[in-house]
Amino acid sequence: MTQPHETAPRRTGGPRTGAGRTRHTVVVPPEVPMISLLGSGDELLRVVERSFPELDVHVRGDEITATGPAAEVALLERLVDELSAVISSGQVLSPDAVERSVGMLRRATSERPADVLTLDVLSSRGRTIRPKTLGQKRYVEAIEAETIVFGIGPAGTGKTYLAMAKAVQALQAKQVARIVLTRPAVEAGERLGFLPGTLTEKIDPYLRPLYDALGDMLDPEQVPRLLAAGTIEVAPLAYMRGRTLNDAFIILDEAQNTSAEQMKMFLTRLGFGSKMVVTGDVTQVDLPSGTESGLRVVQDVLDGVDGVAFSRLEAADVVRHKLVSDIVEAYGRWDALRGRTAPDGQRRDVRGPRRADGPPSPTPAAAPVDDSAEGTGS
Repeated sequence: MTQPHETAPRRTGGPRTGAGRTRHTVVVPPEVPMISLLGSGDELLRVVERSFPELDVHVRGDEITATGPAAEVALLERLVDELSAVISSGQVLSPDAVERSVGMLRRATSERPADVLTLDVLSSRGRTIRPKTLGQKRYVEAIEAETIVFGIGPAGTGKTYLAMAKAVQALQAKQVARIVLTRPAVEAGERLGFLPGTLTEKIDPYLRPLYDALGDMLDPEQVPRLLAAGTIEVAPLAYMRGRTLNDAFIILDEAQNTSAEQMKMFLTRLGFGSKMVVTGDVTQVDLPSGTESGLRVVQDVLDGVDGVAFSRLEAADVVRHKLVSDIVEAYGRWDALRGRTAPDGQRRDVRGPRRADGPPSPTPAAAPVDDSAEGTGS
């Protein structure tokens, strides 16, 4: 745990109200404007009240009084402390930031929500890109610390976007000389002959998400100039074969659509002074039937190798509409019940245990599915 912030709210005890309920008052320091803490029209206060349905919360002046179960009162006190620290760092709180702070506190992790929400990754075009969840913070820290990082998780968890932000940061800090962005063009490989235009025009739709992310992080006139100079290269995965990439920040996106051979080919492009980030969602594989995803295989192959980190993001790390997180979790449960994937995104052998002297024995139709780890859908 970090030391309490200098402007941490002052707590004043109150009498117990019986039946396991207690009352405490938190005095917000004068450096933290109440309008910033409560939100315009008490918007943020309403989020807090919805997040703590067992508490009676009252605000008077610079004092916030909570009455209810002792554990919930203590959690609310910590939340006010964390939100005050975020405001003191110069950030403006949003309802989403308040909800995510409550979630992090309820999971009782070692990191403070204020440490997550105030970690700057890249400042560009008048705004700052930061992680919004604990999983994202650990992912960013892994990219900083390791040579090859695999960001594995469902859609909307910021895997590619944060990797792009770290790549642009590294380029601006002259830690690398160029950025190489690549994707497997699975569908393009099947239908290239039926698409109009040149090869570049045919491939371009599959690389468009990478261009869009670049446009968010760099001035509009910079992107074409850097692309023309080769400082930023966006290319299909097939173009990587036979190359050695030195002094580069290399991102492989949609890696679940690589074969095991393609994944090996890509990883062995690593040169001196380079860093690789591989992102993908193992629950959304578009490969032809019978082709095993290289992103699934590599988790077994490189497990425990120094310099390689696997950062697994979950439904709780989805930063799109809340319904996206619910959809991810629902599909995870559905896949687990059908025996297709475990809730953590790993493959589940639906064929039953393998006998030493022959092929796998069939799984009985009524065999129960182990759902003890159910929940994330990542």
